[in-house]
Amino acid sequence: MIKKIRKAVIPAAGFGTRFLPQTKAMPKEMLPVVDKPIIQYIVEELVEAGIEDIIIVTGYHKRTIEDHFDRPSMELVENLRMGGEKKLPLLQQIERVSEMANFFYVRQKGPYGNGTPLMNVRKIIGDEPFIYTWSDDFIKAAPKSRFQQMIELYEEYGCSVLPGVRAVHDDDYDRYGFAGGKEIRHGLIDVTTLIEKPGKRNAPSQLATVTGALFTPDIFDYLDRALGNLGEGDELYYNDMLKLMLDDGKRMIACEIKDGKYYDTGNKLEYVKTVVEFALEHPDISGDFRDFLKSLKV
Repeated sequence: MIKKIRKAVIPAAGFGTRFLPQTKAMPKEMLPVVDKPIIQYIVEELVEAGIEDIIIVTGYHKRTIEDHFDRPSMELVENLRMGGEKKLPLLQQIERVSEMANFFYVRQKGPYGNGTPLMNVRKIIGDEPFIYTWSDDFIKAAPKSRFQQMIELYEEYGCSVLPGVRAVHDDDYDRYGFAGGKEIRHGLIDVTTLIEKPGKRNAPSQLATVTGALFTPDIFDYLDRALGNLGEGDELYYNDMLKLMLDDGKRMIACEIKDGKYYDTGNKLEYVKTVVEFALEHPDISGDFRDFLKSLKV
């Protein structure tokens, strides 16, 4: 029987060194895209897909994230109430943020690598399937979000789902991991191999696996084996667990997210591009901002 996807895990313990000195005091997940922090876009998309419990794996320097999804302080609430009717929408907006889902916070412990947060949430997830998604990149898709598309595929095939985008530029093959295997239908691969940054010549397909995954709970059965394979100073990556699963004949599929565009806010240039695109769509400023861009002599 297929279990409902109720939980999501967001790793958010990194230092965001690409954005120093800004991230010395502000977590990279809290960098604004116009008027929302990046991580809120991910949370809203999860909630829209039916996720009820969101576990954020943090470090000692990420208290701002917890504060953001907490109820607003009475001082802020009173300040907005004093602003009268014109401030009421803002008050309703910030109150909704804390009510979107059940939020849980876990401090990251263990070796470096994107597989370590899985160690930290193992007991919380238990025997349930879950979404594992980054806090600094996402795929904007409509009418169905990437998470909705992933959940539908999980319900159809009952296995782990790796979302992806089709490579466009040659350097994409040196930036992302790629999935290979038999194509079930257009944009959907029955995965038999996963290769990190293969280069265009050695890529098993055009499908780059980006922005997290939907995992069945049996990934935790391979966590200890992956840990046991680590040498001194090695990093723990969840792809190590996925490759062990494939070796044992576990099924997983990779899908191209339909009608989607990939945004990577983890580096300066792509972050700025994202802010500009979202500003051009923002109902409060889009017109004036578009006029401003046209006025620039570049």
